[in-house]
Amino acid sequence: QLQLVESGGGLVQPGGSLRLSCAASGVFLGEYVIGWFRQAPGKEREAVSCITHTSGTTKYADSVKGRFTISRNNAKNTAYLQMNDLKPEDTAVYYCAATFEADCYLRRYEYDDWGQGTQVTVSS
Repeated sequence: QLQLVESGGGLVQPGGSLRLSCAASGVFLGEYVIGWFRQAPGKEREAVSCITHTSGTTKYADSVKGRFTISRNNAKNTAYLQMNDLKPEDTAVYYCAATFEADCYLRRYEYDDWGQGTQVTVSS
């Protein structure tokens, strides 16, 4: 059974960077499309980015384009989200998720398996 574990969150000042990791166990991550989502207090969970099996396609929410980069290393069974130029509005719990779909979607309901989340706080 697929299990996902996020790490790399923390407190960072505006303009700073963080790199989130999503480690998979139980299955070969290369069989799955990976998505990153986030949920701020009092708000719905929203899509941030997604990446197809062999990194051929990546997609980003408009709010993070040009600042965030999604990647994956299937040999390490891990996906990543590099976040640069962080803003206070990026503060949220970040989740990775996996799906067997053929393409990458920025829609929460497309994803079947979820990690427990990692907190990212952007504040001075």
